[in-house]
Amino acid sequence: MDFSREWSDEEIEEEIERQVLELGRREYLSPLLKQRLCRELFNSLRRLDLLQELLEDPQVSEIMVNGPRHIFVEREGRLSAWEGELESEERLEDIIQQIVSKVNRVVNEAHPVVDARLEDGSRINAVLPPIALDGAALTIRKFSVVPYDMDRLKEQGSISEEAVCCMRQMVRAGYNIIISGGTGSGKTTFLNALSGCIQPNERVITIEDSAELQIQGLKNLVRLEMRWENVEGKGAVTMRDLIKTALRMRPDRLVIGEVRDGGAALDMLIAMNTGHDGSLTTIHSNSAADCISRLETLVLTEAEMPLTAVRRQIVSAVDLIVHLGRLRDRTRKVLEITEVCGLQDGEVVLNPLLRWEERETELLSGEAAEGREELFLQEGSRVVGNLMLTGNRLRQREKLERLGIRDEEIPI
Repeated sequence: MDFSREWSDEEIEEEIERQVLELGRREYLSPLLKQRLCRELFNSLRRLDLLQELLEDPQVSEIMVNGPRHIFVEREGRLSAWEGELESEERLEDIIQQIVSKVNRVVNEAHPVVDARLEDGSRINAVLPPIALDGAALTIRKFSVVPYDMDRLKEQGSISEEAVCCMRQMVRAGYNIIISGGTGSGKTTFLNALSGCIQPNERVITIEDSAELQIQGLKNLVRLEMRWENVEGKGAVTMRDLIKTALRMRPDRLVIGEVRDGGAALDMLIAMNTGHDGSLTTIHSNSAADCISRLETLVLTEAEMPLTAVRRQIVSAVDLIVHLGRLRDRTRKVLEITEVCGLQDGEVVLNPLLRWEERETELLSGEAAEGREELFLQEGSRVVGNLMLTGNRLRQREKLERLGIRDEEIPI
């Protein structure tokens, strides 16, 4: 092989096949073994070695590598150990370097933590020693091949028909919406589905730390991704930088993958308060009320402002909080849709529109009880409709009227 030039994937595959066929002339190899050797050799050279098999398995949603010999996978919400092993710690670190180099990221002993993405959009997190005490660790959250929309979430039981209609109208009317929830609760998936409700003639700017949103059907779309500093500690483009840049690009809406730090939280609230209605973002929190507390904390870490001033910014900017959760049966649900109504005695007033509650059921035993959890969405259609129309500010009704939507047309 000529190593003085760059080889394409096709050339590598052809050379591997040639070498395997040559080996097959010297000793017997079954057709299946030849095929497996070609695949494994190619994966070890140009893909993620044994992990490529898991990436190509549609039932696997998450891959957790705790060193070369302890690999776990998540299938249908349940974790299990995988029988495969990487050959060494060095091979695992090579795979991590291969991933991060393709997206211009750096990970080493000086910068031992990195977030990145694969070519298909799957999200990865890698940690190296000395931070990882037992050796390198790699976590891959796989990219969904088929983009989620509201109808697919409804079919899976994650959201009701009434809530889907409500959310579609709220997005169309330009509500500023924050999607909250814990790790693995489906925030990015729901944000993707919610973005499908945006009118196709609007200009949308997406801002992410690692690009993974799958926004469909929008022609006037600009996607921005933050950049980490280089080995010299320069060249970083932060989430806050991207928000400021996006505001100069004449967006109708901003879609922010996740608010993680105080600077991004403050700039997001400012953007929502300067006429960019209909903005969408996600945040880690344990409830809708905790979402407000987390926003307050993030902003206060960035700016020396009175707490009352911060709360005024929040209630002026945020219209709706959609809280997601992962239940004991491993399903992901919309647990609460809550309206931000304003301030009262210095406290943010929240008004739940829809809320999941657990239904009392008969006690089951044995296999019938395993994994069973009956839930229902307790809602008052009239209340939801009225709250949605009156809103927490007059401008929300005005948005609906500008769109030509009359009260009786709201399908709630």
